Amino acid sequence: MATQENELKNKRIWVDGCFDMMHFGHSNAIRQAKEFGSYLIVGVHSDLEIAKNKGPTVMKEQERYAAVAACKWVDEVVENAPYVTQVEWLNRYNCDYCVHGDDLVTAADGTDCYQAVKEANRFLVVKRTKGVSTTDLVARMLQLKKTHIFIKNENGESVLQPLPADQIDRASIIESNLKTFPVSSSRIVQFATAKEPKPGDKIVYIDGAFDMFHVGHVEILRAAKTRGDYLIVGLYSDEAINKYAGGNLPVMNIHERILSVLQCRFVDEVLIGAPINITQNLIDSWSIDLVVCGSIGHSYQSPSHQFDDQYKVAKDIGKFEMITSTNRITSVSMIQRILDNHEAFEARNKKKEDKELALTGKTFTK
Repeated sequence: MATQENELKNKRIWVDGCFDMMHFGHSNAIRQAKEFGSYLIVGVHSDLEIAKNKGPTVMKEQERYAAVAACKWVDEVVENAPYVTQVEWLNRYNCDYCVHGDDLVTAADGTDCYQAVKEANRFLVVKRTKGVSTTDLVARMLQLKKTHIFIKNENGESVLQPLPADQIDRASIIESNLKTFPVSSSRIVQFATAKEPKPGDKIVYIDGAFDMFHVGHVEILRAAKTRGDYLIVGLYSDEAINKYAGGNLPVMNIHERILSVLQCRFVDEVLIGAPINITQNLIDSWSIDLVVCGSIGHSYQSPSHQFDDQYKVAKDIGKFEMITSTNRITSVSMIQRILDNHEAFEARNKKKEDKELALTGKTFTK
């Protein structure tokens, strides 16, 4: 048994998928796949391939390539991988096995996307992560058109503002998922980096909601990590976000957001339920040398809730830096993509669910 495990550890592994709105379910599949070998290659399908076989994507292909590359278990990303996995592609990248979840994924013609690698005995299975899928996240965001509107802030950026209570049809709203997804301590341990800062390390702190973790988050975390040696991410609680955002926000609950941030290769530690206002006690307790934030501010906004200067304490002691955000994508811009094209995404979700129910009696996501 030990010999077989050692043999697998020296293998090159192939994983592929759409990885749209790269969430912790995708990351967990990648994490499990990496356990089969020493080098993990992830093939990501193009927008054109996905449109032909599934429907429109939320994130564009370059955004999806970057999101996958930021996952700490990924060694290499192959762009424009075929939707139907071919043995030829495993051979091209010297991969021994293809790994996928324990669900059936079909192409536009109804065929099994992994039939060829299965027949070649080069297919390994990992357990699919329950409780999340791209289809589910899209459905959650579609609910927001009933509770929020887009406005422009003083910088001309789109922000999401809750509608007045008397303008919301409560009977038509499906309750949010904030309380429904629990996470075990073992899952957090699997995602966490068991790494303490070394003596002399410069500790950097950045905070936020990090809702629907996306490439904009990846880029600001990448930049934050370059400011020091050890990066701590402070995650606001669901209650704190909902207080100023209202409605069904955040889209992802704290448990989901923890895993989404922990999978990022630039993150060393996550502070759960972090305070919105930076305090001296926070700085001292975590030996923080520098507090940073991106130049794009909070994209969830309530007319009744105005932020004070939450970084005043850090500024006053010379431990603050604002980093220019090089990527303009925000959680709100992702939501806006969904709501601006809600008919297409609603149709995609229904088509996908109907096909999977007809085939298996249940629904899955590639």
